Amino acid sequence: MNIISDSVTTVAKESLDAIHFPDQEVLLHDEQITQREYNAKRAIRLGNLFKDKVKVIFEDADSMKMVETTIWGMTERYLIFKRGMIIPLHRIHEIII
Repeated sequence: MNIISDSVTTVAKESLDAIHFPDQEVLLHDEQITQREYNAKRAIRLGNLFKDKVKVIFEDADSMKMVETTIWGMTERYLIFKRGMIIPLHRIHEIII
């Protein structure tokens, strides 16, 4: 599923700390959540080994947004980027590798 469109705003990873993220999960099905976790783990390996950037499509309180960056790590609740920037996993629609 690739949801990049004109309605997705690209943001810099440095601006992530100013974004408000609601508590609700954005994906509807367990299979989608499992796929998101798989893609996140794959993106982390690519980032750590090759410094490859990925596109992360997420939804904040206002709209759909995208950040293109290297994923450095993941906790149970967050994706972690360079300089400690984070996005809650439950707000991520898609990780495009």
